[in-house]
Amino acid sequence: MNKTKKVVSKKTTTKTSNPALSQIKEIYKFMQDNDLGTIDFEDKGTHVRLVRSAPAQIAVPVVDNSVAINNTPGQKSVPVQYPNTIKSPLMGIFFRGASPSAPPFVREGEKVKAGDPICLIEAMKVFNEVKATQNCIIKKVLVDNGQPVKPGDALFAIEKI
Repeated sequence: MNKTKKVVSKKTTTKTSNPALSQIKEIYKFMQDNDLGTIDFEDKGTHVRLVRSAPAQIAVPVVDNSVAINNTPGQKSVPVQYPNTIKSPLMGIFFRGASPSAPPFVREGEKVKAGDPICLIEAMKVFNEVKATQNCIIKKVLVDNGQPVKPGDALFAIEKI
């Protein structure tokens, strides 16, 4: 929708009280019909620029951080609870590495020391480094890269050392 077109006015007559408003409505309709993002209009020294914004698209992710196990046939699935986890300190987007092409800070099975960076959480265009709070082994990464997290969400299942 980044097309731009320049239009020079031709006199039109419609049954509205304000001819300028009528022309602007016609230009806007032309803009919509031709899927234009921006249009410039000039008429007798008057310059009007119309800009359409793209409709807001909001992705609503669904995150399920639990793993289900069937104990016996006929019983309901029970989510696995991890007794020791590292939790998110803030709301944002979870990233395992410094960039999409960079390797993750930690992998499952790795030993980490207290204070070692383990992931990033992006909040309001700021990347916040999350550090291990204790010496531990990363047993499982519980959140997918790029997924939203809230304060208190479990990020990693750990085993204390």
